[in-house]
Amino acid sequence: MNKEDKFVITISRQFGTGGHEIGVELARRLGVKLLDKQILNEMASRYCVVEDAMEHIEARNPHWRDDFTSFYRQYMAGAEYSGQEQDQTSHKLFDAQAEVIKKIAREESCVIIGRCGFHIFRNHPNCLKIFLHADMDCRKKRIGRKYDLPESDAAAMIVDNDYSRELYTKTYTGSEWQDARNYDLSLNVKKFGVNGAVDYIMSCIE
Repeated sequence: MNKEDKFVITISRQFGTGGHEIGVELARRLGVKLLDKQILNEMASRYCVVEDAMEHIEARNPHWRDDFTSFYRQYMAGAEYSGQEQDQTSHKLFDAQAEVIKKIAREESCVIIGRCGFHIFRNHPNCLKIFLHADMDCRKKRIGRKYDLPESDAAAMIVDNDYSRELYTKTYTGSEWQDARNYDLSLNVKKFGVNGAVDYIMSCIE
């Protein structure tokens, strides 16, 4: 990946690996936008892209990008990420979100969390596709601390969210979520921690 040109980084992750935090820090260090589920859901809702094709947004609202930038700043300043992935996404919404992602990526570099970014940008010439994983014990401890849960409940949450992500990926892309062939880099977060993982990814980019 050449960071001197417009680039895309996609992050797919097992639940409890700190993938969102890693994505936030990676985007901060690189000075680019972060796109996650909440941002893309808001974009789809705000501009009605399920009903209207993405290319019609500019015709209806020439200042859509200014609106998005304003919303984005407010979101990043105050939003609290829940980590839950149990949303009901229609094929229309998935396609609309993909169009939003691709349109933004055509205009500027970005880091994309989830949303099957690895599939959407599978043929992109300047994209780094990352998968983050860790063993169950590591993830149970992290989720237990984050949500103040006993490890048994943390384990149930992990199984539930991993299954949701696997099903989401299979439904909308036909790909296996944890298939290493989908990614350029697979990283065991347990060996690095959140900041160490970002350091390693940055070293790969450099």
